[in-house]
Amino acid sequence: MAGRTSRTSARVAKKTAAEAAITNPVLLSGGNPQIAKGYGDAPVQAYIAAMPGWKSDVGRRLDALVTRTVPDVHKAVKWNSPLYGIEGQGWFLGVHCFAKYIKLAFFRGMSLSPIPPGESKQMEVRYFHIHEADQLDEAQLAAWVEQASKLPGERM
Repeated sequence: MAGRTSRTSARVAKKTAAEAAITNPVLLSGGNPQIAKGYGDAPVQAYIAAMPGWKSDVGRRLDALVTRTVPDVHKAVKWNSPLYGIEGQGWFLGVHCFAKYIKLAFFRGMSLSPIPPGESKQMEVRYFHIHEADQLDEAQLAAWVEQASKLPGERM
């Protein structure tokens, strides 16, 4: 048995490493939290808690706005970004931290009214950037979220 690890010990070690990653996440370039891929509210909340400085408060406000606007929303973290979608329809919104702003990616943004201002190399995608000093127009954000949630989502 010397040099061998029991399955239980390996499972506990893996779980402990995963918990450490959530409680002490690494910030990638630009301050984007590195959170393990996961589905549900817990990984999204871990990402929001790890957002640096003012971004965490904005992340909580955005998450609450999306949850209020689309009560049956599904959440996940993939590629170090929270995603919001409708089960069976795909993802309609992604969030990503950069050094000086938070980027919201509306995957079918060209179909929203009014169209979000940030252009993308992808034909359908539009972005909305939130900077520290910005006053959030929560009514406009909620309108975009509601519209986006009713469109076919992105499969990722």
